[in-house]
This record gives sequence, C-alpha cells and structure tokens, in this order.
Amino acid sequence: MTWLTWLYVPGDRPDVVAKALRSGADVVLVDLEDAVAPERKAYARAATAELLAQGPPGPVPVHVRVNALDGPLAADDIRTLAHLPGLAGLRLPKVTDPDDLRRAAGWVRAGTHTPPLYPLLESALGVERAFEIATGHGAVRGLALGEADLRADLGVGGGGLGYARGRAVVAARAAGLAPPPQSVYPDVRDTEGLARDCAEGRALGFLGRTAIHPRQLPVIEAAYRPSPAQVEAAEEIVAAAEQEAGALALADGRFVDAAVVAGARRTLALARRSCGSPGGGARSR
Repeated sequence: MTWLTWLYVPGDRPDVVAKALRSGADVVLVDLEDAVAPERKAYARAATAELLAQGPPGPVPVHVRVNALDGPLAADDIRTLAHLPGLAGLRLPKVTDPDDLRRAAGWVRAGTHTPPLYPLLESALGVERAFEIATGHGAVRGLALGEADLRADLGVGGGGLGYARGRAVVAARAAGLAPPPQSVYPDVRDTEGLARDCAEGRALGFLGRTAIHPRQLPVIEAAYRPSPAQVEAAEEIVAAAEQEAGALALADGRFVDAAVVAGARRTLALARRSCGSPGGGARSR
C-alpha cells in the first residue's frame, strides 16, 4: 500500500478522531504526546483504547504516537494499546538508538506480536543513527523526521535540515523501507507554501506528508501524485521495455535502462493508487 497523507489528531478528542477517519487521509495518527495536555494523558490513552478495542474503527489504518520512550507514560501506552485489533502501527517519538526500539517492543504484552513500528528521528543523535534505527528491529516499517524538535536540537532554520532530510531518505532506502513522509507544515492556512514545500520534499526523495488539518490533505495529494505528462512518459517507457530486453532508445532519442524502467513502474503504481484504496476520499475531491 502506498500512503501519501497521514493526519494527526489529538487522542483526547474522540469527536475529532471520528471526523478524521472519514477525512480522506490515508492514515489517521492518534497523538498521545505533543497534542495532549499532561492532565489529559490518561484520558487520551483510555479513549484511544476504547476506539481500537473492537477492531479497525474506520475505513483507513489508525496509528498511535505514544509518549516519549524515556518518560513515565510510554510503557503504559504500549502495554494498553499494542495488542488491540484496531491498531495498525505505533509511532515512537524521539528514537535515538536501536535499544529504544527493543525497549518499546519489550513492553508489548507477552504472546502478542509487536505491531508495525515507525520511529521518529527528532535529534542529532537520532539522525546520525538513522540506518541503525531503520534496521534495529524486525517490526520497523518506516522512518520519519520530527522537524520541530530537530530544529530546536540543532538550532537551525528550515534550510539547515537538508542533511538530516537526505540522511533519512537514504537510510530508509538502504534498509528496504518505503521513502519517508515529510514532517508537518505548521501553517494550515498557507496552502500555497505547503504546495511549494511538498514539491521540494518530493525532489529530495520524500513520499507524502503528515498533516495537522484536513484542508492540507488535497494539497499534499496533488503535490505527490504524478502529473498526466509524467504518467504518459512512464507508460511509454514501460511499453518499450516490455517489447525489448535490455537497454533501449526511445523514438525521441532518450536512452532507457533498467533503472529508468524501474522508476517508470513506480510512477505508474503511484498513479494507480486512487483506484480502490482505502484513503480514496482525498483523491475524489
């Protein structure tokens, strides 16, 4: 499954979570960490457990971002939620070492399979160990950057994150994982800026983006979906490759090798994602 949009929602707002499940996002991210005030953490965990207890609560997967692994709440978050049939993945904040993954997996109830893990790299140390983290546990299914915390740790602006972004993309690819999604764009009203930033992220090798408001979803979707011209070019490449083995030249003189063909196939797979996938709401707008 190719996902392009992940929508964060606070775990202590079941009404907002219910709306998010039908917002058109490919994945709903229920947040128990930054979006929830300290005095509402226990309620957020209980409400999320109730949501997931009977199986998938809606048409799209639900992931949960638990509290910081080095704090007092993460163990109870994972023990409470990891075995529930409606949980599709755990987002692990501020991971700095493969030991963090093993500790989180150790909190899963005995006899229960570890759910898919998605570590977040939010510090210089986490970025430096990106590949070790990506390969640090068999349940890891993806990486992502937490850029707000990373900026604070490094003391840089957006332009200062170029190395970290490239490191995350390369580590995910080297580990055989899907390309990471971009981090959130915090200004929900600036859709033009979001579109420009998504275009830059796509050029860097990211695939899709996390969002904090439903209005951001169609912008992200449009930015990452192949254009008609790209689809047409990919179809031409694949059709030519199917007729002739090995390297070939197209009628316009372009040289095509196996790497180009593989890229064309990825483009077509991404273009076809709108047909029958769970998050089709955003694509049907």
